[in-house]
Amino acid sequence: MTKKNQAAYTDEFREQIAKLVISGKPVAHIAKEYGISKSTVSTWTAKFQNSGSFRDADNRAAEETELIKLRKENKQLQMEVDILKQAALIMSRK
Repeated sequence: MTKKNQAAYTDEFREQIAKLVISGKPVAHIAKEYGISKSTVSTWTAKFQNSGSFRDADNRAAEETELIKLRKENKQLQMEVDILKQAALIMSRK
């Protein structure tokens, strides 16, 4: 599955858009003027108000970050168990 071809906007541009919304300019007007979807403008504004950053990692709750870390660790441990099971099978054949 491939990602959609997305335009790369700078953080400065995103911040300017978010500040326009915060200052009271209508989202629909900003979206039409800059050729950006309304949902994108709303998302940028929410992220900017939440943490001042547009990176997903900066906008995650501590629980979400821990859950992602634990899922990665769980996947790694499952792979190690599979390897050990295969090794045990090989050793039992000898």
